Amino acid sequence: MKKLLISLAVLLVTAVSAQAGPEEDRMAFIKYYKGKFPNVPMEEYANGAYAIDPVGRENWEAIEEFPPYEPFIDRGQVMWEKPFANGKGYKDCFPDGPAIAHNYPRWDREQGLVMTLPLALNQCRKANSEKPLKYKKGPINDILSYIAFQSRGKVVNVEVPKDDPRAMAAYEDGKKFYFTRRGQLNFSCATCHVQNTGLKVRTEILSPSVGHITHWPVYRSKVDWGTVGTLHRRFTGCNKNIRAKPMKAQGPEYRNLEYFLSYLSNGLELNGPGARK
Repeated sequence: MKKLLISLAVLLVTAVSAQAGPEEDRMAFIKYYKGKFPNVPMEEYANGAYAIDPVGRENWEAIEEFPPYEPFIDRGQVMWEKPFANGKGYKDCFPDGPAIAHNYPRWDREQGLVMTLPLALNQCRKANSEKPLKYKKGPINDILSYIAFQSRGKVVNVEVPKDDPRAMAAYEDGKKFYFTRRGQLNFSCATCHVQNTGLKVRTEILSPSVGHITHWPVYRSKVDWGTVGTLHRRFTGCNKNIRAKPMKAQGPEYRNLEYFLSYLSNGLELNGPGARK
């Protein structure tokens, strides 16, 4: 069995080559996980590790009966509806309403960068002379929780425009980050979430790459969290776990990584905010 899993991982890395496009990459990941977890329906990957961890899933479903992130949703709604000092508000920046999480990340042609939802929220604030929010902790998680809740059921549909080479370069940078070994442990993101998916690190099951972004922001009950945190906070924690220097939250490295991971989850429904151990 171990040799089979190693062979599957090698096949995936071969398929996800520098020459493969985003859709070829996504299908290679899906094929890999179908081979590794043949009884898991595709839509279940939106549940992260709980798609492949029946024991953890029972505990998670019990927590979801009285979800710890509800106060964050309520505070986020207040933020969304409260005008800025100049009389305008988030509604003026996002006229389609709060159910917009499925529109991010996206390629912003004008600025030439991957636009994530937290970055868009802070650009809205700056344009209205409001102080930007911190990107990992604090009120950013309130409004992200509200938007995520309003966006439940929306389908991930990330596009990498073929007519803008900068977009493909950003996607490729994210893919390269995912497969590059770093830190004192010499691990890559793929070491845990491809090669060792389904195995345990301490008490946690390592989740598949497909579905990683569907349920953020997330309330984590672990001691050093005990609150809702952003996806980039989790990226930071992963880098620290392998004793690598974390990148700046909402810097280009993590935004491009989010772009790559989000494309892999195309077709899955958003179900954030989430609750995890």
